[in-house]
Amino acid sequence: MLTAARPPEGVDGAGSEWTAAPDPELIEAGYRPPGLLRRLSDVVQHRQLLWNLTRREVKVRHKNSLLGFAWNLMNPLLYLVIFSLVFTLILPSGSIPRYALNLLAGLLVYDLFAAGVTGATSSVVANSHLVQKIWFPREVLPIAAVAANLVPFVSRLAILGVGLALFRQSPEWDMIWLLVPALLITLVMAVGFGLLLAAANVFFRDVQHFLELALLALFWFTPIVYVYDFAGNAIRDRLGVGAERLAMLNPLTPLTTTFQRVLYNPTNFGPEQQENFTLLLRPSTWYLQNLAISAVTAIVVLILGLRVFARLEGSFAERL
Repeated sequence: MLTAARPPEGVDGAGSEWTAAPDPELIEAGYRPPGLLRRLSDVVQHRQLLWNLTRREVKVRHKNSLLGFAWNLMNPLLYLVIFSLVFTLILPSGSIPRYALNLLAGLLVYDLFAAGVTGATSSVVANSHLVQKIWFPREVLPIAAVAANLVPFVSRLAILGVGLALFRQSPEWDMIWLLVPALLITLVMAVGFGLLLAAANVFFRDVQHFLELALLALFWFTPIVYVYDFAGNAIRDRLGVGAERLAMLNPLTPLTTTFQRVLYNPTNFGPEQQENFTLLLRPSTWYLQNLAISAVTAIVVLILGLRVFARLEGSFAERL
């Protein structure tokens, strides 16, 4: 049985390491992809390539654009203005004060996840010219697509910060540290799903169209437009207090609620308004338990994504 040795190494014009693509005949003759740890080690060794691809991804999005990176600010700013007008003038709602801030806090997580998975899903197909010509850890492509969305994430976080300052609404500083694990879990989960769907998209291009529908459903099943208490109380009323945990089957729910609790921080409001956030106004231990659920999901999806990606990678060049 023949095995495919790693091809000769080289350096591209950007200073990133690469190797020539493996011979397809050797792959078909018995090539076995390296183990999980070896693949992760390859990604780390090619971190310069990862950085270059991430930077290129960010630049391409704003190429030939008059506003450039300012578009990262326009989207959340538009959300802030429109929803403030809608829910204060057209559909006034006294139960959720400063509704737009709560919405933006939830959108921070959802947009990072959704945009990351969407970009990762098409990353291998979009870079077919690289996949067919040179060798490098293919996992770098979905990871770079996810990492590129940190730029608009930071921009939207800045807009939310401006909104909080204008309304003189302070975050929950004692719980601000919860944002770090929540952000990391979001990125890991996006990479895991991105690897899985990127590999599938090479063989079935319907995947990217199915993803649009799945993300739309996920948006409405995640407490973003509505407050978590509405969903939690509805489940408790129908199935009992313990059934509230069913809401956490959506792995994004612990992440969005964490950002809303810390950044939107309902403790800024009076007792009457806080009655609408009884479930959200829980201690940090409750949020840590929920984040642990999402963390387990993210790790499982990441491992599954890496294994599926490794198993199918040998046929990428042929299918592209």
